[in-house]
Amino acid sequence: MTAVLQTQGLGKKYGRRWALRNCTLDVPAGRVVGLVGPNGAGKTTLLNLAVGQLQPTSGGITVLGGRPASGPEQLAGVGFVAQSTPTYAGLSIAEHLRLGARLNPGWDGAVARDRIGRLGLDPAQRAGKLSGGQRAQLALTLGIAKRPRLLILDEPVAALDPLARSEFLQVLMEAAAEHRLSVVLSSHLVADLERICDHLIVLVDSRVQVAGGVDELLATHHRLTGPRLHPVRLPAGRHVLSERYTDRQTTLIVRADTPVFDPAWTVGPVGLEDLVLTYMARPTDTGRQSALEVQR
Repeated sequence: MTAVLQTQGLGKKYGRRWALRNCTLDVPAGRVVGLVGPNGAGKTTLLNLAVGQLQPTSGGITVLGGRPASGPEQLAGVGFVAQSTPTYAGLSIAEHLRLGARLNPGWDGAVARDRIGRLGLDPAQRAGKLSGGQRAQLALTLGIAKRPRLLILDEPVAALDPLARSEFLQVLMEAAAEHRLSVVLSSHLVADLERICDHLIVLVDSRVQVAGGVDELLATHHRLTGPRLHPVRLPAGRHVLSERYTDRQTTLIVRADTPVFDPAWTVGPVGLEDLVLTYMARPTDTGRQSALEVQR
C-alpha cells in the first residue's frame, strides 16, 4: 500500500524536552486516517513536522514521497487546517478566496465558491464576524479548494458545538469522496473518528500503539467475559490487551486474527472507543510490539 506520509525514528526536541521521539509510522494513501492519543503524545508536533512548519531534531519524514515543504510542488500537494482554524479577521470571505487563488497554483475557484454557497455564507462577511463553526468551514474550504493530494487537520472541531462539528465533518466526508483526498484527522473525539475515518492510528508517548483499517481492527478485537481466572490462559494466537476482575468475573480485551470459539468465555464485540482507550492505557514499551504485530 502506497504511503502519503512516512516517518522513521522521528523526533523533535525543544531544549531538553522531547515533544516527539522515535516515532515510526506509515499513513496509507487514499484513506481517511484518524490520529488519536492523549495530550502530550506528540500529535500536533507530528503534523507540524509533516507540513514543514517544524524541522526534525532526529529521524526522517517524507510526505508525498519528498521532504515536507521542500518546493512548490510539495507545498501545493498538502493542505493544512490547524487547530485554531486560522483565518484573517479583517478580510471578507471573498477576499480569503482571492488570496487563496493568488497563493495556490492549483486553486479551484469554482469549488471554493460552490462550497461557500452551499454553506449559506455571505462572501462579503468578514471572518472576524463569523461563528466558530463558520470560520472552521471557511478554513476547510480553503484547504479543499487548494486541491491537495493530502489534507491534514489538527483537531479542527475541538472547540465547536455538536451541530457545527457535525456539519464540518459532513463537508469533510463529501470532499474526501468527491476529490479522492488522502486525509489525516487528529482528534480526541473518538465518536467523530468512528463516523468519518476508515483507518486508525493510536499514538501514545510518540509511539504507535496500534494502526490499521478500522473494520479490520474491530473484527480482530474481542471482549471476553467469564468466571474469575487468574492467571488467564488462552490458546495460541490470542493476545490479551487488558484484564479486569471482580469477585466472580474476568473481563478481557483480546486481539485474535481468527474467530474466538471457547465455551469458557462469552465473546462480544469491542467498540472503537473501547479499543482506543485500551491501547492508550497500555505501557508504551509493549505497545511498540503490539503495533508491529497488528500491522503484519
